[in-house]
Amino acid sequence: MALRRGYSYVLEAEPGALDPETGFEPELTPGEMLMLGVFEGKYLNDCVAEFPAEWFVGGLATGRLSPEGPDAARCNLFGVRSRQPLSVWRENGWGPSRHPPARDNFGGVLKDPAVNPDERGWFQWYCRYWMGRRLPVVDVIQIRRWRAFRRHAGSVRAGCRRGDVGCYPRERQALLQWAYDPFI
Repeated sequence: MALRRGYSYVLEAEPGALDPETGFEPELTPGEMLMLGVFEGKYLNDCVAEFPAEWFVGGLATGRLSPEGPDAARCNLFGVRSRQPLSVWRENGWGPSRHPPARDNFGGVLKDPAVNPDERGWFQWYCRYWMGRRLPVVDVIQIRRWRAFRRHAGSVRAGCRRGDVGCYPRERQALLQWAYDPFI
């Protein structure tokens, strides 16, 4: 499925403004995530004009972006694959698809592009949220998903000695890709 062309949105909040009442307190900005190395260096490469150039400058400077193709070993901070293909996101209802609208595990509609325009799932939503876009239905769903991912931090804390960043690299990479500090 081709990505949606011509999508536009209104910025209702200042860039980086988070609403403390939602409990959404990511530990990393989108720019920090791209600079550290996420999504095999291939995420958002075809829509860089939508977001601040400095987000991508950091990723380019650290060699963490790979416009030519995914490269987990070179581009991901922990050198491991830790993402699903976009097709899996669509099949699981984590992003819009051509299928009829379906409810996610939290009772929200995610597959309907009229409700959720973020073809690439959580990180694209986060980038747009960070920029100031607000979509109340989708925001609630994605913030719940972000909160639910916190359990992986507990797994790393329980299974690894503090400071041993070589322990559980796949889980640490996944934490990074959900805006959590992977160096816990």
